[in-house]
Amino acid sequence: MDSYINLNHISTEELKHVDLNGVNVNCNPPDVEPQRQYYFMAKCRHIVKSESERLGRPLYACIQVFGCQMNARDSEKLAGILREVGYELTENEDADFVIYNTCTVRDNANQRVYGRLGHLNSLKKKKKHMKIALCGCMMQEPSAVEKIKQSYRFVDLIFGTHNIYKFAELLVTMFESDRMVVDIWQETDQIVESLPVERKYPFKSGINIMFGCNNFCSYCIVPYVRGRERSRRPEEIIHEIEMLVSEGVVEVMLLGQNVNSYGRNLEESITFAQLLRQVEQIEGLKRIRFMTSHPKDLSDELIQVMKESKKICRHLHLPLQSGSTRILKAMNRRYTKEQYLVLVEKIRKEIPDLAITTDIIVGFPGEAPCDVDETIDVVRKVKYDNAFTFIYSKRTGTPAATMENQVPEAVVKEGFDRLLKVVQDTARERAGLLEGKTMDALVEEVNEQDASLVTGRLSNNTMVHFKGDASLIGQIVPVYLKECHGFYYLGEKDEKTF
Repeated sequence: MDSYINLNHISTEELKHVDLNGVNVNCNPPDVEPQRQYYFMAKCRHIVKSESERLGRPLYACIQVFGCQMNARDSEKLAGILREVGYELTENEDADFVIYNTCTVRDNANQRVYGRLGHLNSLKKKKKHMKIALCGCMMQEPSAVEKIKQSYRFVDLIFGTHNIYKFAELLVTMFESDRMVVDIWQETDQIVESLPVERKYPFKSGINIMFGCNNFCSYCIVPYVRGRERSRRPEEIIHEIEMLVSEGVVEVMLLGQNVNSYGRNLEESITFAQLLRQVEQIEGLKRIRFMTSHPKDLSDELIQVMKESKKICRHLHLPLQSGSTRILKAMNRRYTKEQYLVLVEKIRKEIPDLAITTDIIVGFPGEAPCDVDETIDVVRKVKYDNAFTFIYSKRTGTPAATMENQVPEAVVKEGFDRLLKVVQDTARERAGLLEGKTMDALVEEVNEQDASLVTGRLSNNTMVHFKGDASLIGQIVPVYLKECHGFYYLGEKDEKTF
């Protein structure tokens, strides 16, 4: 390839096939994205190659993910760029470059990062060339960044959620600097995709359809660290999925903080249900999942699309947070207990085989035992297939953090334990309903505990383990669900229909 290739004149699609060794890194970088980032990838590749030759071995990078599916997808993008510039990826933190993609939804996530940084410091003292980077939601908190700048000065690079696409450019800045590089944006309306991605699974992938959140629940830090809602154009989403399917992907997970509000900021009106109908038409795609749905925005149109679909998985994550209308109002959730139950009843009526999971917070300021009773009542009526229960975590900068009547720890624990027992009992009851049935499972991996088994995931998100080998990974296999073991099944491959 011409060593003086002009990235400004390369199309976005052609960029994916550019030989970065042939890019002239002595000229000025392009002003447009993502061409600009491919320029910096080429420049970074020269730096990594030089360091690798000095050490006489490949350079290794480790990415540790804290948090949600959005963080996991962001980390795949980071991994893709690292691979592109010459790093080998490893899960070992004793690497040449370690990145923590952080979460800040709960305080214990922050504390885990601080604890792990101490370990990295000891590693870096033995390996002076080692680089350490922090990114993700925690880095959007000014207090967290200030603490790291003061107490963890060995960190080389800090960036947030809005400028993750600039990773290659930030890498070059980090390598060329002799001090900590901090690049935090408070807001952006820019969406830059078409960058390298290193997927964890070759047969399934997350797809960002939107970024940010406009809901401002009083306990939640996400709108402050992820910004306001920004939806991607549907044609970009469809094109990305089509490309993934051409590479062997059979299942996609559409990702957003509140997918039900997708499309509201786009010039051409489109609903999430309408987007799903378009995704359904993609030939070769077998399964569609999505996360997360806000109850206040879940439409009759969406329920109908899910009911009629042959590809949308029979699983809906519908966060409750609390069953008390009084607490829901204080949380700024904008629905009542009664409205939530009516919605679930409508969903169950239209899609009887749908698995419903949820999130619940215990210990929100002002919550009394009678409010926990209200939540337990909802759990018993809905009969969730699974529920993720959390103890309220005070997040500085949210309205709930300054509310009076913070609940004593002993009272929170008592309510949490009561709720957890009911959640587990009802989930076990729901799981057992499938025993004796044959259902399709997407095989994900060889079982970690028993190499004679493979692990697959049913449409309703339940795991099943059955006899098989690595040749089945990525295939959708009919499995007879022989024994229910609480939250997973032991099964047998149905040879008659496979």
